[in-house]
Amino acid sequence: MPGNTFGQLFRITTAGESHGPGNVVIVDGVPPGIPISVDDLQVDLDRRKPGQSKIVTQRKESDRPEILSGVFEGKTTGTSIAILVRNEDQRSRDYSEIKDLYRPGHADYSFDAKYGFRDYRGGGRSSARETTARVAAGVIAKKLIHEEFGGEVIAYVSQVGDIQADVENPADVSLDRVEKSADGSANIVRCPDPAAAERMIALIDECRKAGDSIGGAATIVAKGVPAGLGEPVFDKIKADFAKALFSLPAVLGVEYGIGFGCVNMRGSQHNDLFTTSDDDGSNKIVTKSNRHGGMLGGITTGMPIVLRTAVKPTSSLPIEQETVTRDGSPATIQTKGRHDPCLLPRFIPMAEAMIAIVLADHWLRWKAQKRGTSVD
Repeated sequence: MPGNTFGQLFRITTAGESHGPGNVVIVDGVPPGIPISVDDLQVDLDRRKPGQSKIVTQRKESDRPEILSGVFEGKTTGTSIAILVRNEDQRSRDYSEIKDLYRPGHADYSFDAKYGFRDYRGGGRSSARETTARVAAGVIAKKLIHEEFGGEVIAYVSQVGDIQADVENPADVSLDRVEKSADGSANIVRCPDPAAAERMIALIDECRKAGDSIGGAATIVAKGVPAGLGEPVFDKIKADFAKALFSLPAVLGVEYGIGFGCVNMRGSQHNDLFTTSDDDGSNKIVTKSNRHGGMLGGITTGMPIVLRTAVKPTSSLPIEQETVTRDGSPATIQTKGRHDPCLLPRFIPMAEAMIAIVLADHWLRWKAQKRGTSVD
């Protein structure tokens, strides 16, 4: 099946299904000497894994990664890195009654239309379980961009249903604000606005008890990114960010900067005016505002990159819905199994991983083009 590889110089290839033995990723293009360990990978895999709170699926997976190649004595060797994350808590029997039914909102019908055959156990290759491999690869990408130019990628839940987080400047959000509540306990919804977070949790729990689900939005910020990354025309970095995010399950929309807010603005209102900043003594060129979201002409400007993505409600529901069988006969369906009432809390490390992978790829491409010169 084509379409399992992403990136050019920093390139990942994934394989695996929801109810198979596990998921694997091969990462090519990683320079030698970058410190990486199983414990490093585990941090973000724990943020993604199921069963971490009452508002996510209760499937129990340790998601313990195994580094099969490309790392020696705790550092990358420069050769391809292979990482395996085994599945442990599959319940394939939960899907046996729906193998000839098409679940609303899922890829069951489209897979049958393409292949004439599909793995009905949890969606097979279209399952979000596949993202374990991407998150593991994303940790390596985060390490690379941090070591090379001090880059950092942080995502957070900015909306659940009609509840929106009050965040004045997305670039000011820290990982601690996303992961911890004011009292130091785990921030299970990963929203940096404590008041909104409490209301989000209550809404998700309400939907869960009703056998329903709820959608929302995530905001992703990349800080410390130098100006000059990206290509004009087809390989604009904003286009690669969009492809990266749209490749994740359940993503229905992506915008950057002010996004669709530009439609009722005049150019004089929308333009970000250039100036210089002498905060670090460099007299660096910056903009007074950041409606362009850190990218102009598909190339980074050095301002924080700000993206927002819409994530649909979970399609698997225990309530009865209308559908058809594979031969087109009317039927009803109730999806068994353990599913997230809201995808957003576990979506956050997935989004971070894909944005970091794009940044790592474009950084290596920039270095190959510039032949030894450095970015300010």
